[in-house]
Amino acid sequence: MQPYRIFRITAVAEAFSWAGLLVGMYLKRVAEVTDMGVWLFGRLHGALFVAYIAAAIWAARAERWSLPRTLIGLAASIPPFTSIVFERWVARRRPAEQPGAQPVAG
Repeated sequence: MQPYRIFRITAVAEAFSWAGLLVGMYLKRVAEVTDMGVWLFGRLHGALFVAYIAAAIWAARAERWSLPRTLIGLAASIPPFTSIVFERWVARRRPAEQPGAQPVAG
């Protein structure tokens, strides 16, 4: 699989895990119903956070992102849902794939 595709998948997954974690925090702190959401989504979000960071670094190297773009991409993992915003921003600035072109290995 291409590094950029892995990056896209982890960016979306990381954002969804943020949503689950926020719902879990609401259920624990505001509604005071259960802490299972935080328990489950906290672990899931932690794993996806690490996966996003690794995928962003891998994509940055493969796509030859500039240092500022790479740092913004890494910082996008911190605020909720920003990984999707960053991924969409990068996707719009990415060169279009040529029909019939061979994917770059790596």
